[in-house]
Amino acid sequence: SFVRREQLQRYAVIQMDVRGRDVDGFVQDANDAIASSVELPAGYWVEWGGAFENQQRALTRLSIIVPLTIFFIFVLLYTAFNSTKYATMIIANVPFATIGGIFALFVSGQYVSVPSAIGFIAVFGVAMLNGIVLISFINELREQGLSVADAVRKGAELRLRPVLMTASVAILGLIPMLLSSGVGAETQRPLASVVVGGLITSTLLTLILLPVIYEWVETRAEQRSS
Repeated sequence: SFVRREQLQRYAVIQMDVRGRDVDGFVQDANDAIASSVELPAGYWVEWGGAFENQQRALTRLSIIVPLTIFFIFVLLYTAFNSTKYATMIIANVPFATIGGIFALFVSGQYVSVPSAIGFIAVFGVAMLNGIVLISFINELREQGLSVADAVRKGAELRLRPVLMTASVAILGLIPMLLSSGVGAETQRPLASVVVGGLITSTLLTLILLPVIYEWVETRAEQRSS
């Protein structure tokens, strides 16, 4: 036998495999069980390594990468529309999608993990694409001579089917992953849950709230200019 040491401190290793559930949920439940039923002697503590440690490192990196990605997308939108207000309206789809993704994780009893973070990145892209489609079409209608109110109503009506079809195809394609229970389900389900939940809320709010915001902003701009 031998005594293991790391940084001049003794430690004991307990190895296990997590199957059929996410690593974050398992670690949370294990920590709760240890806190409620085990009294560690002074100087003793529990640290989690392996997949959980790697996942936490990945989440730390993603917490930097995701905001930078959103910022660069905002810059590209500003370049495309040459307008801060239009870029801001489209970026507003990000919180719309976030609400649905977080709610889907909560309902399904899952935690924020690397797969779910990747799902957020994916759904952000689709959500902003829907916003680009809608606002671009409304702007085209206004260039044809329609008033703000008429362009918003007609744009929302004519873009309803394309936006719904885009979201529906993505959601239907992810249902097998959402319902998976075999090998790899702990990776597939969080990703699919976030994308499905985010698409539902972002699509509904894009078709309902975004036109309202657009009309309100543009009407106020016309009133100030006149």
